[in-house]
Amino acid sequence: MDGFLLCEKTIGISSNHLVQNVKKKLKLKKVGHLGTLDPMAEGLLILAINKATKFSSYFLEADKKYFAKINFAFSTNTDDAFGEVLHKSKIIPKKKDIKLAIDSLQGISFQKPPYFSSLKFKGKRLYKYAREGILIEKPKRKIEIFSIKNIEITKGKCSFLVHCSKGTYIRSIARDLGESLGCHAHLYYLKRVSQGNFCLKNKTITQNLKDIIPIEEAFLNYKKIKLNASDTKIFVNGGRVLNKNKTDGLYRVYDSKLNFRGLGKVIDNELKLKQLV
Repeated sequence: MDGFLLCEKTIGISSNHLVQNVKKKLKLKKVGHLGTLDPMAEGLLILAINKATKFSSYFLEADKKYFAKINFAFSTNTDDAFGEVLHKSKIIPKKKDIKLAIDSLQGISFQKPPYFSSLKFKGKRLYKYAREGILIEKPKRKIEIFSIKNIEITKGKCSFLVHCSKGTYIRSIARDLGESLGCHAHLYYLKRVSQGNFCLKNKTITQNLKDIIPIEEAFLNYKKIKLNASDTKIFVNGGRVLNKNKTDGLYRVYDSKLNFRGLGKVIDNELKLKQLV
């Protein structure tokens, strides 16, 4: 059985903990998640099963949507509610100022990752250094906030739905909002509601084999190319296939019997293998 499983992670467990539970429950050989969620976060966690793990990179590149809640009363060492309190705010920003600061987040910017993150430095996770009292400063990374909707602001708190690019840390957004408003802030709730083409509303989220989504269904946003027998052989062996009248880009590739063979990329009328099933 190969494909993707949509799971809903609960607050308090790690992404890897959920992976191991599903692997054991369904007696699967190979399982991996397609983008970690912090222990304090809940929501959509996509698991790749067996051969589907080969396609993980295409999901890691996908944009995501989160529902977030931020508290402007104090900051923590982890930038979330699970951390130790660092500084308390002397002032609580006004609603209009919070709204302006949130609106200013949209667009392209460069963001500093949290000290407590799964990014690596010399082969070791940053959060492991941080737990030892060693704070590793990583370079700012380019991110994009496509939209921020459903903004609600109460005294000292706010919530919103954010659509963002890969690599965006919502904890960093909370931290930076506090700094821009002259106070201290942290993220106290986070829920991932979508990743790429998948969201919590796609179907009932369960952890059963019958709910595994076939690999090809994960890429229905890509156009389809059907190859004859000879071209299929060239394609699966890594050769280039002449394919006129196709615009450049990624495609789902099928053989003459409509079996899904993998993903290919067309450049200048030539199709080349990107990932084989």
